[in-house]
Amino acid sequence: MEGCNCSSSNTADSTCGLISVVGTGIGSADNMTPQAVNALAGADIIVGYKTYLDLIPELLEGKEVISSSMMQEVDRCSNSFDLAESGKKVVLVSGGDPGIYAMAGLVLEIAAKRDSRVKVDVIPGIAAINGCAARLGAPLMHDFAAISLSDLLTPWEVIENRLDAAAGADFVIGLYNPRSKKRTEHIVKARDIILKYRDKTTPVGIVTAASRENEVIRLTSLENMLEEDINMQSTVIIGNSTTFSWNGYMITPRGYRDKYKLERSS
Repeated sequence: MEGCNCSSSNTADSTCGLISVVGTGIGSADNMTPQAVNALAGADIIVGYKTYLDLIPELLEGKEVISSSMMQEVDRCSNSFDLAESGKKVVLVSGGDPGIYAMAGLVLEIAAKRDSRVKVDVIPGIAAINGCAARLGAPLMHDFAAISLSDLLTPWEVIENRLDAAAGADFVIGLYNPRSKKRTEHIVKARDIILKYRDKTTPVGIVTAASRENEVIRLTSLENMLEEDINMQSTVIIGNSTTFSWNGYMITPRGYRDKYKLERSS
């Protein structure tokens, strides 16, 4: 855009473009927020990982779409800034919530590195952990931790330490990226670490391809969880010491029962 130097100030400039980092939720367009849908409708260009874009074809009609494959996150972000700095309204699509294991952080890191004046909007989406929790019932009613088992960006030793700390503190634990074709043993090691602190009968919920046609929901135990099919489309939620299962639901009490007992006896 003539007269717009979009990479030379630390404040956004309305004459420059816009990058909206949009979370598409857990799978289908039905699970997207109206704010995310509106951002897509107002975009000049939509950029994203092909697998996520393929889940929302009805929202891409009539739009210029730039898709790419896995492991090209930096290129997607840099391309989005090039387009936005020419004055375009760009939507960069993430799965789930863009601020949870997704693109929002990288976008802002690149904005800071470029000292860009492009406005960045982060538009939330339904994250895998709470979308899958809803499929299981109410496993996250008390304190919980989300841990990714992917060591592509985080050393495995760090992940092990976090698993040990979360298990020892009796957090409900949600596992992202639990198993890939090459990374098959991390879920085994994670289960073994948690077994040091949890009873083997602790409920475990596994949701694969949430809200999609091939969705699978399994409720099992810490002892038997590895017998289930777990892959990169799965989110695994491991209960704490109070979590129980009933009638196909996974439930973590928040403490209402004890509170009301105390109130009635006072």
